[in-house]
Amino acid sequence: MDGFIKDIILLSDEELMSMIKADNMIAFDELYKKYCKRIYKFGYSILKSQEETENLVQEVFLNLWENRQKVEKDSSVKSYIFAITYNSAISIIRKKTREIKFIEYLQSLQGNLEEPVDLKLEYNELADKLDEIVNALPLRQKEVYLLHRVEGLKYNEIAQRLNLSVNTVENHMVRALKTIRFKLGKYSIIGILYWHLFVSH
Repeated sequence: MDGFIKDIILLSDEELMSMIKADNMIAFDELYKKYCKRIYKFGYSILKSQEETENLVQEVFLNLWENRQKVEKDSSVKSYIFAITYNSAISIIRKKTREIKFIEYLQSLQGNLEEPVDLKLEYNELADKLDEIVNALPLRQKEVYLLHRVEGLKYNEIAQRLNLSVNTVENHMVRALKTIRFKLGKYSIIGILYWHLFVSH
C-alpha cells in the first residue's frame, strides 16, 4: 500500500483524473493536496475573506468530484480547476452585489410598502426559494441555468460542454426562466421585484 501511495504521487494530473473518473478517492485526495493551497491563494485574491475562501475551496473540489465524468480526456485538469475556482468566486461576488442592491432598492420603497419588511430576511428567503426552484427544474434546464448564471458560460460554451445545439441550450434557458418567473411571482410581490431586478437579466 505504501508503495502504491508513493507511486500515485508521481502521476500526472491527467493520470490522476483518469483514476478519479473510476471513483478512486486516493487519487482525488492526491489532487486535492496538490492544488488546495494554490486554489485558496487564488480564491482569496478575489474574495478577500478567509471564511468565504475556505468554503470556496470545498465547493471547487466538490464540483470537480460531482462532475468528474465531464472532464474531457485531453483537457488540462489544472485549467479546469482554476476555471471552476474563478467562476465560483465571481458567482459569490455577484450574489453579494445582488443582495446589497436588492436591499438598497427595497429600502427606497419601504415607505410605500403596507407593512415594514425585514430586508435581510426577505432577501435570504428569496435566495433560498430561488435555489429550491432551480433544484426542482428538469435536469437539462437546471444544468443550463447553473452553467450560464453561476459559472458564467456563454450559450455556445454550454452547448459544447453538454454536447447540445446552441438552439437547444437557448430553449432550455427560456423554459427555466419561465418556471422561475412564475414560481417567484407566486411567492410575493417582492419576489416579482427580485425576478425583474436580479434574475431575468
